[in-house]
Amino acid sequence: MTRGTTPVSIQREPELAGQTVVLIGGSAGIGLETARRARTEGAEVILTGRNPDKLESAAADVGARHTAAFDANDPAALRTFFEGLPTPIDHVLVTAGGPRYAPLLEMDADQVRRELSDHMVLGLEVARSAANKTRPGGTLLFMGGTGGRRIGHGLGIASAATAALPPFTAALALELAPVRVNLIAAGFVDTPLSASLLGDRLDERRNELRTKLPIGRVVGAADVAALAVHIMCNTALTGATYDIDGGQQFVF
Repeated sequence: MTRGTTPVSIQREPELAGQTVVLIGGSAGIGLETARRARTEGAEVILTGRNPDKLESAAADVGARHTAAFDANDPAALRTFFEGLPTPIDHVLVTAGGPRYAPLLEMDADQVRRELSDHMVLGLEVARSAANKTRPGGTLLFMGGTGGRRIGHGLGIASAATAALPPFTAALALELAPVRVNLIAAGFVDTPLSASLLGDRLDERRNELRTKLPIGRVVGAADVAALAVHIMCNTALTGATYDIDGGQQFVF
């Protein structure tokens, strides 16, 4: 007589249980999707953004503990936000800001200075404000891109700004240790922001990517969120840049 076996259910403990994740730019796209992913791993989430109505909707969607509406590029508002947080935090993801594209010769000196520095200045202000609030081993996580690595017409100053982010991240990781600092470099990600930028060319771009990318599909916000949460959970990761573009940089 054969004896049947009873399946054993193995339950995995949530990896961010009891932790707090702050999303700077968390009302939509990658920030909101990362909040959703962090919640499934047991974290409490705090969302910030400029639009109070979008924040309220996003908070209801993911069950956020707290929201704050302000412009992340305002250093005073950023400091006030972090100073007002009631408890120590564990992880901060910054999705606000990003490179802008314009021909170099159409830019004046002030525009060049601004485009070269804005993303790093935002990162630096977040680091200054969050440093004393973030527990040792926690994460400060920035967003960059892979598309700006190539030199081409129309990219303008974006290539230089993109190149500056990895060494900036590595240097900040040394200064903020034991808080960890990392950079996610994404290609095209199918988000509401991408839709607003491309307009009626969105479907054309999606089809092009499905055809040409080695992965055979378009990268979505959930893909980036999964990477972000992994970096938060893996305490051996700091000072590094993690590409997530489906191989876009190799075929375009």
